[in-house]
Amino acid sequence: MTKIFRESKGRNKRIIVIGSSCSGKSTFAKQLANNMRLDYIQLDQLHWLPQWQERPADQFMALIAEHTAKQQWVVDGNYSVVRDMLWPRATTIIWLNLPFHLVYYRAISRTIRRVLTQEKLYSDNVETFSHSFLSKESIPWWVLITFHAKRKRYGSLLAQLDSTKINVVELRTKQQVAHYLKQYN
Repeated sequence: MTKIFRESKGRNKRIIVIGSSCSGKSTFAKQLANNMRLDYIQLDQLHWLPQWQERPADQFMALIAEHTAKQQWVVDGNYSVVRDMLWPRATTIIWLNLPFHLVYYRAISRTIRRVLTQEKLYSDNVETFSHSFLSKESIPWWVLITFHAKRKRYGSLLAQLDSTKINVVELRTKQQVAHYLKQYN
């Protein structure tokens, strides 16, 4: 399924970036949006409330509808509750399907960095040591238990899309990711 190509010159560029947690979705999507001069929308930013509370689904969907009302944007995130709302509107879906060892390394290193620096995330939330390493809600644990199932599910979902309406791009290596971004520099 791996395809790397330049986005069509059409006016409507609606790009969704998906992949496992810690695959680099946000970093990639933000850089791509910047390079293409498109609005960047991070679903995590819209989803999380203070104290790591999840925004109710109806409010989350309303925010996404508001933020994606324009005809051009780059969205990153994997929330299945909004998939039926977003995917049919996409012109391109980019799947960061990187190897497990790389994604898991990123999960550990990113979590350690965030715990040590107390970096403020969505709604001023911060990652704590106990939540990040001693909880079943920890990101490294989440990657460990969901990575392979997500990979299988995304492969199946993307194979079902009508490729005449939605471009599907699968990037499997850091080099492919860098090459794709370089096209828009």
